[in-house]
Amino acid sequence: MDYRPALEQAIIYIEDRLGEDIKVEEVARAAGYSYYHLNRQFSAILGESIGSYIKKRRLASAAKALLYTNKKVIEIALENGFESSESFSRAFKFNYRISPQEYRINRLDTFIASKSKLHTNDLDHLTLNVTTQPTIVMFPETKIVGIRGQTTLKDNKLSALWQEFNRISTQIPHRSIPGRGFGICEACHENSLYEMSDEVVFTEVAGVEVESFAELSESFVQKILPAGRYAVFTHTGSLRALPQTFQYIWGTWLLNTKEEMDDREDFELYDHRYLGYDHPNSKIDLYIPLK
Repeated sequence: MDYRPALEQAIIYIEDRLGEDIKVEEVARAAGYSYYHLNRQFSAILGESIGSYIKKRRLASAAKALLYTNKKVIEIALENGFESSESFSRAFKFNYRISPQEYRINRLDTFIASKSKLHTNDLDHLTLNVTTQPTIVMFPETKIVGIRGQTTLKDNKLSALWQEFNRISTQIPHRSIPGRGFGICEACHENSLYEMSDEVVFTEVAGVEVESFAELSESFVQKILPAGRYAVFTHTGSLRALPQTFQYIWGTWLLNTKEEMDDREDFELYDHRYLGYDHPNSKIDLYIPLK
């Protein structure tokens, strides 16, 4: 059964009443399902309960008001369904790791926790293009050789970085067979996630697995991915939609999981399932480091 129309109705109902005392049972009735069935599908497809979604959307709406209006904190709290500035501040700091006042002063329009309204294409993406519940694995220490480039989430230049790497990658000695490709994000770890935004410039290493760093030209970057626990999400389809997958991981899964992120670097893994940048059936795995 396709639950997406019901989820769309539930989301519209919530968005129209973010500042009201929304009861999850009312959301279910508006969508035409029992609370039990709708909440189960909501959690399975969107990765969180109806109640959690409502809370995160209220916080995201309040965060925008902090940045783009001069309203008092108490006024923003009440307009977004919180009973007091104290309850709002507690919930805000739990999700954003910073107080509402500090968020406003520092102009932190962050990527993580900034839960945007879901549209039809977002629901399609979560249903068809990303595993909303990751597999937890132990990953062994791995040597990577590649090149380093800069990008932002808004102006994604990873395709050009990979094109340049593929042009010169035959010069790398001691490549593992079969070779696996790795895209290593050198900024997206616990200490910086809560300061990341669409505009923040970060570095990425595009590379391949090797057996040894011996005889390597100075034009390449050496990286060692340390062994450890990782949450693995699978992204399907064009890499143009990769920011949507990361938005789910950082803005939904990370805020609802009991797992704690480690400060190791996260990375993308490209193997035989990767069929091209825009191929609809292409698959890559996203590794998020855990303690």
